[in-house]
Amino acid sequence: MYSSRSPGRWRLGLVVASVVALVAAGLAMIGTAAAADALLSEGRPATASSTEGAGYAAGAAFDGNNGTRWASAFSDPQWIQVDLGATATISQVILNWEGAYGKSFKIQTSANAGTWTDIYSTTTGTGGVQTLNVTGSGRYVRMYGTVRGTGYGYSLWEFKVYGTGGSGSTPVPSPTFTDEVTHHEFQANCSFTQNRPDDPIVYPGLPGASHMHTFVGNTTTNANSTAASLLAGSTSCTNPHDRSAYWFPSFYKGNDLIQPTGNQVIYYKSGILEYWRVRSFPQGLRFVVGSPTATLAEFRDSPGAVEGFECGDISKQWDIPTNCPAGSQVNVRYQAPSCWDGVNLDSANHKSHMAYPVGGYCPATHPVPVPMLEFKIAFPASGDLSQARLSSGRGYTWHYDFFNAWDNTAILQALVTHCINGGLQCDPRGYDQYKPHRGAALTPNFELP
Repeated sequence: MYSSRSPGRWRLGLVVASVVALVAAGLAMIGTAAAADALLSEGRPATASSTEGAGYAAGAAFDGNNGTRWASAFSDPQWIQVDLGATATISQVILNWEGAYGKSFKIQTSANAGTWTDIYSTTTGTGGVQTLNVTGSGRYVRMYGTVRGTGYGYSLWEFKVYGTGGSGSTPVPSPTFTDEVTHHEFQANCSFTQNRPDDPIVYPGLPGASHMHTFVGNTTTNANSTAASLLAGSTSCTNPHDRSAYWFPSFYKGNDLIQPTGNQVIYYKSGILEYWRVRSFPQGLRFVVGSPTATLAEFRDSPGAVEGFECGDISKQWDIPTNCPAGSQVNVRYQAPSCWDGVNLDSANHKSHMAYPVGGYCPATHPVPVPMLEFKIAFPASGDLSQARLSSGRGYTWHYDFFNAWDNTAILQALVTHCINGGLQCDPRGYDQYKPHRGAALTPNFELP
C-alpha cells in the first residue's frame, strides 16, 4: 500500500522515536542509580555544638519532619553532625535551611568524629533548599558553619544524607493513625513482695549491706539475684511474664515501716518525641535511677520529668509533705532515663550506660531508645507526716532500681509495638479501654494471639 507519509517526515519520526527511547533509557538509568543511594541519616543519632533551646535539638534535623528544626546559638562557628552507624559512601547531601542559614560552611565526613575531611565548601550560601552532589566516605557527616547568613544562628529543618552503607537499617516510618495520639504507654502493675536491706545491683552478693528497700515484682529478689535466678522466679505482677525486679527505699512514719498496698503502677512509656522508634529492653538490663545522696535541687532538677510527692490537693513537692489529708496517701513519681548505649547491660556506677533524651531525642552516645520507666508508688500514710522519711533519708533522696527479667522477649516487644509505638494508653495486657477498636497486644491469658 502506498503511504501518504513523506520520506522526510518518516525520517524525522525515526529520529524523534530514537531520542525518546534514549531519554527513557537515561531516565531508567538515573532512577536505578537514585534507588541505589538510600537515605542514610533519618532517625540516626545526632549531636550539635549548641542549641538555641530545648525545642531545637540536633535530632530534629534528622527526624523526617519538616515542621521541626535544629537551631544553634547566635555565634560562629557552629556544627551539627549525624552518626550513620557504620562507614558509608556519601553521594548527596540535602540541606533544608530555615531563615537562619549558613553563608560560609562545609560538609565534612569522618571515621571517628575527630578527624574531618571536607567534601563540600562554600562562602556564598543563600539558604533555602540546597542539594549538594558530593563524593566522600565516613561514618559521621557534619555541617560546619563559619559565617552565618543572618544575625541569628544556624537552623535546619532537615539535613539529609544519601549514599550506600551506613548502619544498613531502614528508618522506622512515622505511623499514621486516625486516632489522636495522646499517650504511648502500658502499665506493669506489681504488688509488694518484701522489705530487705539488700540491693543486688549496687551490692551484689552482700545481704544486709544496703539501707532498707521495698520490693515489688519478682518474689525471689535478694542480694544474690541474677538475671538467671530472676527468670526462674515468680512474680507479683499482673502480667505473669514480667519477672523483673523493681525496688525503692522504704517509707517510714516515725519508726513505723509503711509498705505500699495493692498494685503499684510502673509505667513503660516513650521518653522521646518519636515514640514509634522505641525498642524493648534487652534481657538482663539493669540500672539505678536517682540517688540516695541527692540534694533537693538535684532531685527537683533531674533531666527526667519529676512529679515528686503528692497527696490530696498537694502536688509536685520535692520532699515528703509534712501533713496530708486524713485517709489520703503519699504518691511519688519520678522518670528514668530512656536511652541505652546499645552495648552494656550495666556499668560501674549503674547509670552511665543509660542517658536521658536531649530535647526529645537520644544522644549519639546512647542511640537506642528503650521504654521510659516511671514508678508511681503509693504509701498509705496521712495526717502528721513531719516525722516521715525514707530509709535513705529525706524525700528528695528518692531513687529506684530496675532489673529486667521479662521471661518472653516477644511478649515484651508486642506490648512495646502495640502500645508505645502504637500511641496507646494500655493496661498490662496491652488493651486501651478508650480505643477498644485497636484491640489488645495479648490474649486475656497474657499470651500472644
